[in-house]
Amino acid sequence: MSKTNAGNFFEDFSIGQVIAHAVPRTVSEGDRALYTALYGTRCAVQSSDEFARAIGYPQSPLDDMLVFHVVFGKTVPDISLNAVANLGYADCRFLAPVYPGDTLNSSSEVIGLKENSNGKTGVVYVRSTGVNQRDETVLQFVRWVMVRKRDEEHPAPETMVPQLPSEVSVDHLGAACPVIDRAKWDTALSGQPHMWNDYEVDERIDHVDGMTVEEAEHMIATRLYQNTAKVHFNQFTEGQGRFGRRLIYGGHVISIARSLSFNGLANAFHLAAINGGAHVAPLFAGNTVFAWSEVLDKARLPGRDDVGALRLRLVATRDLPCGGFALKGDDGKYEDGVILDLDCWVLLPAM
Repeated sequence: MSKTNAGNFFEDFSIGQVIAHAVPRTVSEGDRALYTALYGTRCAVQSSDEFARAIGYPQSPLDDMLVFHVVFGKTVPDISLNAVANLGYADCRFLAPVYPGDTLNSSSEVIGLKENSNGKTGVVYVRSTGVNQRDETVLQFVRWVMVRKRDEEHPAPETMVPQLPSEVSVDHLGAACPVIDRAKWDTALSGQPHMWNDYEVDERIDHVDGMTVEEAEHMIATRLYQNTAKVHFNQFTEGQGRFGRRLIYGGHVISIARSLSFNGLANAFHLAAINGGAHVAPLFAGNTVFAWSEVLDKARLPGRDDVGALRLRLVATRDLPCGGFALKGDDGKYEDGVILDLDCWVLLPAM
């Protein structure tokens, strides 16, 4: 019997299957430093203990997307080691702040299966959960991933595509954000004066800056998050694939876009939820990522007046500055160069 793990193929999954993922991870200030080095994130709450304490946190929490990456990475050896691509996300809720010294574990439940018409691959839908050392849920999300079949002749399972909510309820958006002292929010330190009240529905923001992706940094990222998917780190196998090279991990794209969005949304200090998202096209080393946001909605959190929520469409493009804000053409297809279409809720101080 082999002692090594070849990963699960499409026919290895079944509806209702629950997988406890290996290797708990204690996150540290070192993880924060590496995350900052990779993406240049600048939100004051996640950068400064003093700023965070002044507004009501016990200390500076780790970046929400860093938490996402760690929880996601735990799932890869069991869910997407043999993936062709990660396709999308839904119902992603950040449910408790994570601090240096916390230990994170992950588990996943298979909630949907659909074989593709070519008979070579299938789509697996999973709901993944991250918990801390006190068994408190810090993050939960659904994702769907295209996975290779081991045997193309293996009969297809019965198709089951889960019904997923189109958005995360406003009731869940404040779970990972303690009540903050708005009077202590220093806009000189946070980087911009614009608060929740200053944004309008249908407003579009070009985040202006671009960030070129290097081969070395995306390799550091996949190793940092213990993401072992071949499609991201194994040039030997991917050199023989359809693109002839490794794909940049989709979460890497989200973190780049989120960091670029600081220019125009500097006070959007908390990514509270991801309603849905699609990796529209691949990204490769050497490409430059740009980003823009559209305000889809605004909401007050029930029982709170310290923060407000903006529902954003965060779009990332490849080698395409965003001044024209083009997303889809007249035919309904994404414009060339669009690589990410993310629907998310962020929190800002409400003044």
